[in-house]
Amino acid sequence: MIEKDNRNLKLVVLKFGGTSVADVPQIKKIALKIKKEINLGNKVIVVVSAMAGVTNNLIDLVKSTSQTPLYSEYDVVLSTGEQVTSALLAIALDNLNIKARSWLGWQVPIISDKSHGKAIIEEIKTEQISKFLEKNDVAIISGFQGVSQENRITTLGRGGSDTSAVAISAAFSAERCDIYTDVDGVYTTDPRIVKSAKKLDIITYEEMLELASQGAKVLQTRSVALAMKYDVKLRVLSSFEELPGTSIIKEGKNMEKSEISGIAHSLNEAKVTLSGVPDQPGQAADIFGALAKHSINVDMIVQSSSINYEATDITFTIPETDLIRGESIIKKIQKKIGFKKFITDTNVVKISVVGNAMRTQSGIAKTMFETLANNQINIHVISTSEIKISVLISSDYYELAMRSLHTAFGLDV
Repeated sequence: MIEKDNRNLKLVVLKFGGTSVADVPQIKKIALKIKKEINLGNKVIVVVSAMAGVTNNLIDLVKSTSQTPLYSEYDVVLSTGEQVTSALLAIALDNLNIKARSWLGWQVPIISDKSHGKAIIEEIKTEQISKFLEKNDVAIISGFQGVSQENRITTLGRGGSDTSAVAISAAFSAERCDIYTDVDGVYTTDPRIVKSAKKLDIITYEEMLELASQGAKVLQTRSVALAMKYDVKLRVLSSFEELPGTSIIKEGKNMEKSEISGIAHSLNEAKVTLSGVPDQPGQAADIFGALAKHSINVDMIVQSSSINYEATDITFTIPETDLIRGESIIKKIQKKIGFKKFITDTNVVKISVVGNAMRTQSGIAKTMFETLANNQINIHVISTSEIKISVLISSDYYELAMRSLHTAFGLDV
């Protein structure tokens, strides 16, 4: 639970991702953007990521030391990237005569649970920074970081600086939270794949949450969920161009839209099939319970039974990055479950069509499936939610699928 600080500060939170702070010249440009906010009479909290490529380099350092590192020490190493950025930005602001200082996650403090590598924020203490901002202009907080009750540094997972920024915005009752990145907003699909993709001026929290969770990389899924929970005014903007960006908002009473909002794709998918599972109660609970115990998320699930119901095949997807670990976990319970074969396929991609229009319009699934069929694209697995339809297809056809669906739903510019 994030407690809100209700002091009367006109406060904005600005978050800058890795490409936005890629090098010292770029950090100096960011300092000028921050100065503009101060000139408007705002107090500013800045949340920064590590400089572009730094986190990957730190991961490589850890892996070169050990393939099975202590996750607590892994977090200590990874957190240093954001520390460097926050201090460099404070120095750049000082050169502009702006009163600023850097804050690490443990100095705020941002208190998390002890799930190293994917920690959950439990509380943000606001008193110290609020007092600081009464006399100063900018507090620069290292994103991605937390500290556990055991006083150990934690990290929030890849893209965790987005979550840091939204949680801080909620805790400090900020006027808004601006997420600066290398794109100028949220698009109907990945414009690098579909050239006719168009930028959205607005999108609802729910739609953005589905797009993010299905592979759109503009915002981290957890950050959107937090923004929706605490009603944080959220914008996605370009660090490199002066453009209006995309606002993420609540679904209003008059926002019943007649179109699909976007199409997302996820390449980090592995399809797993457990063949010949004895058809009896509790099997699925044991399988997915074992994966959940090790924090492996299961997404799409389909089960097909034999004619006499003696055995069944259970197919599901997990992140490809978790496949080796997931296989080890499942094979440890093979005797208990009694399945015959463990079959995997990593040559798959998940394509998702997202939009609030699904609540009121019929025929969206028909359009999706007909479009794929007309392009000779076979569907492996299907899953749905109230505003989303996802299909798992061969990764050989994902660009064709995205372009075809984008056109079929009238999303082309």
